[in-house]
Amino acid sequence: MFFQNLNKISCLESDPARIAREMQSLLKWLTDNPNINARMDYENLAFFLRSCKYDLERTKKKIKCFYQMRAERPEWFSQRNPFLPEVQQLLELGVFLPIDGVDDEQRKVVVVRTAAHDPKLHTQNNVFKVSKMVLDLLLQMEMENCSRGIVAIFDMNGVQLGHALQLNPMLIKRSVESWQAYPCQPKKLEFVNSPTHVNLVLNTFRVFMTTKMRSRVLVQKHGCSIKCENLPKELGGNGPDYKELTIKWKRLVEENSEFYQEDEKYKSILRN
Repeated sequence: MFFQNLNKISCLESDPARIAREMQSLLKWLTDNPNINARMDYENLAFFLRSCKYDLERTKKKIKCFYQMRAERPEWFSQRNPFLPEVQQLLELGVFLPIDGVDDEQRKVVVVRTAAHDPKLHTQNNVFKVSKMVLDLLLQMEMENCSRGIVAIFDMNGVQLGHALQLNPMLIKRSVESWQAYPCQPKKLEFVNSPTHVNLVLNTFRVFMTTKMRSRVLVQKHGCSIKCENLPKELGGNGPDYKELTIKWKRLVEENSEFYQEDEKYKSILRN
C-alpha cells in the first residue's frame, strides 16, 4: 500500500524503481534507528527525498538533522497549543505570513515581519516558535509548492534597536541552523524596507550561513524584487494585505490544533 503513492512524485518519474528502492532504504534506516523518531508516512519521506534531489545519503543526513533540531529546541517545538496566550498574541500580529500562490519560478513565498512584535512584550523565541508553527502547517498543506524551495521576504519596516538586541549570536546561530535543517530549501532571503544599519545584524547571520545561503541574501532599501502576482499590497503587489493574511493563517493554525499535538511527538530521542 505504501508504494501505491509513487505517482505523487513529479520528479524522476522516468525511474520509479529507483525511487521505490530509496524509499525502502529510508524506511529500513529509520526502523534501524528508532532514536530519530521521524514521521514515517510516505508523504513526509517523499518530501525529504525530493528536496534532497533524490540523494539518499543527503536525505538521511537532512532527516537526522531536522529531528535532532526539534529535540534540542523545545522552546520552539514543544507546547505548540495555538490557544496559548503568547501564541495567540503573535498569531494576531502576523509575524510569519505565507502568501497565496508562488513566484515566477514556482517557489513558495513567505513574508517574515521582523518588527511586527513589541520586543518588550514578546520574546524572540516565541516569535520563532509561532513562525515555525505556521511553516510546519504550510509544509503539510502545500508540499508540492514547498518542495521547489522557499523564498523568504523579511519586511524590516518599523524595526527598532529593541528588535536587534533580542538577536544575540547564539539565537542567530540557532535560527540559521533551523532554516538549513528544514527539508524545504531557502532559495532566496530578501530583506526589504531595510534601514542603513541592517548589515550590522546581517553580518552576524552571515557568519553562520553556508556559502550557498550567503549568496542568496539580498538587501533592499526600497521595493521588492520577487516576481509574484500575489505579493501583499504592503510590498507593492495585488494580493491580500497583511491583515487579510494574518486572519487567514490564524484561523488555519487554530483549526489544526490536533496536527500540532500529533506533530510534537516526532523528535529525536536525546541520549545523556
